[in-house]
Amino acid sequence: MNNLDYGIIGNCQSAALISKYGSLDWCCLPNFDSYSVFAKILDEDKGGSFEIEVSDDYQISQKYIHKTNILVTEFNNGTDIFEFIDFMPRYKNDDDTFYAPPDIVRYVKLISGTPKFKVKYDPKLEYAMGTTNLEIKKEYIKSITNEEKYDTLYLYSNLDLEAILNAEEIVLNSHAYFVISYHEKILKQSLERCYLNLQRTRVYWLNWSENTTSYKHYNEQILRSALVLKLLSYDKSGAVLAAATTSLPETIGEVRNWDYRFCWIRDASMVIKVISDLGHKRLAQRFLQFIIDIIPDKDEKIQIMYGINGERKLTETTLDHLSGYKNSSPVRIGNAAYHQKQNDIYGILMNVIYQQFMKFDCDLDNSESLWTISKSIVHIVNVNWEKQDKGIWEFRTEERHFTFSKLLCWVAVDRAIKIGELINKTSNLERWKKLRERIYNDIYENAWNEEIQAYVQSYGSSDLDASTLLMESYGFIDARDPRFISTVKATERELCSDGLMYRYKNKDDFGLPSSSFTICSFWFINSLYKIGEQKKAQRLFDQLLSYSNHLGLFSEDIDFKTKRLLGNFPQAYSHLALIETAVNFCGGVTKEEKLMETIH
Repeated sequence: MNNLDYGIIGNCQSAALISKYGSLDWCCLPNFDSYSVFAKILDEDKGGSFEIEVSDDYQISQKYIHKTNILVTEFNNGTDIFEFIDFMPRYKNDDDTFYAPPDIVRYVKLISGTPKFKVKYDPKLEYAMGTTNLEIKKEYIKSITNEEKYDTLYLYSNLDLEAILNAEEIVLNSHAYFVISYHEKILKQSLERCYLNLQRTRVYWLNWSENTTSYKHYNEQILRSALVLKLLSYDKSGAVLAAATTSLPETIGEVRNWDYRFCWIRDASMVIKVISDLGHKRLAQRFLQFIIDIIPDKDEKIQIMYGINGERKLTETTLDHLSGYKNSSPVRIGNAAYHQKQNDIYGILMNVIYQQFMKFDCDLDNSESLWTISKSIVHIVNVNWEKQDKGIWEFRTEERHFTFSKLLCWVAVDRAIKIGELINKTSNLERWKKLRERIYNDIYENAWNEEIQAYVQSYGSSDLDASTLLMESYGFIDARDPRFISTVKATERELCSDGLMYRYKNKDDFGLPSSSFTICSFWFINSLYKIGEQKKAQRLFDQLLSYSNHLGLFSEDIDFKTKRLLGNFPQAYSHLALIETAVNFCGGVTKEEKLMETIH
């Protein structure tokens, strides 16, 4: 497997990755950030998996049931055909709560003939840190470990449990099921119950998709990306994860391996904007509430990232017993970047708060607390904007005057002024406007490199950086401004390789980056579109879409030479940028609006 050929299933509590051959290779239960129960993706031998083994004459294909997050893997040898239909149950109860247990259902559908297969059921609890013992009980196979935290897992099936455990050949004469559960089930498991869960979950996803704004171009890609973002949202708190995995490397064999099962505030403003534009106001509001809840009152200790329940301490450790994806060690859990100071965080937060005032009804209590936070952020920016920081790319050593950080300090003050005007609180505005102008002039003079004719990564440097392409979308500069056009073209010359973008080319803490950061390629395509090069932008967009995996999913990075997907997967940021870019090509017009135009 060369290309992260995985599908993701989930229920907004946790998620699982299933390979194009039907192997369940990654899952943490009961929640996204729990210890893994299957982790073959991080160690082929030790990690643990749930595999389906068939003879070589079977063709294996995979797809999602249309408009859902239910994954179907078909095994077909011409005569004998069967499907594994994989999902994690999620549907609405009568009382408007959601049923979303820490379960994976593998519904086996007999299509024709008498297919034969073997099951390799090999869970490895607690990141495979110790021994996982399997015991057959009357109703289930129990996996148990007495290691660090004593964990259990249950497998229910209507197939012979001994045959499953011993990897004996199974002849499929009728439909079958497997239910993997973190909990011992109280209700008796049956084929009928699994089928009912399948249909209810299907209806849930169909309804969710139906409530998603549709577009006349790229609608399939927009919807699949929206479904990915929904899967990466944690229902309990409203947090949105950066990705469902940890330690998938940015480059094979290197050490840029991070745990992305956390919530970065930087992603917040983009998530809220894109998701609410797609019609999912509740998801956007839940995420916004998560952000509001973790902001300390009148206090500058805002972190760049938090745990999915708002945890502040995300201690980073390594799991040295695991060899890593394609032997790319170390495997990390936790993320030390939570310590970092990044001044762009304030602008991102203010952009989020501004969107709250613009897009949603604010009750008085909420409005007052948000206004307090806004004033507090401007104060913090006033104190900090002239200081150096680690920047958007989280350099772990050197601090500099990064252009993007300064830009977002400008955004913070700009959005606070706009909120003040919106709610008619004007006493601070003159002072704030002077601060905004000072920051603007500072960037205008110091981030511009006259020789290169571009805004550069940091003051006084000659290095280009893809993040400067966001200056227009944040409202700092007009798309037709000669300086912006020149920056886009210089950045293309320096950082673009066959339509794929480097984040930057100067050496960082780990040497020269050798893979393309997917979101930067979307930023670049957006910039081309904005400066009037629409045809070229569309050609590059179509080319970039062709690099997704077989199910239309993207990770964090793409290898420049082989075009294989790299980095954590699937990546929320990549799919957010895909949606934003695709919507640009639609001119923001939906199918429904187009229909109304023709009717009238």
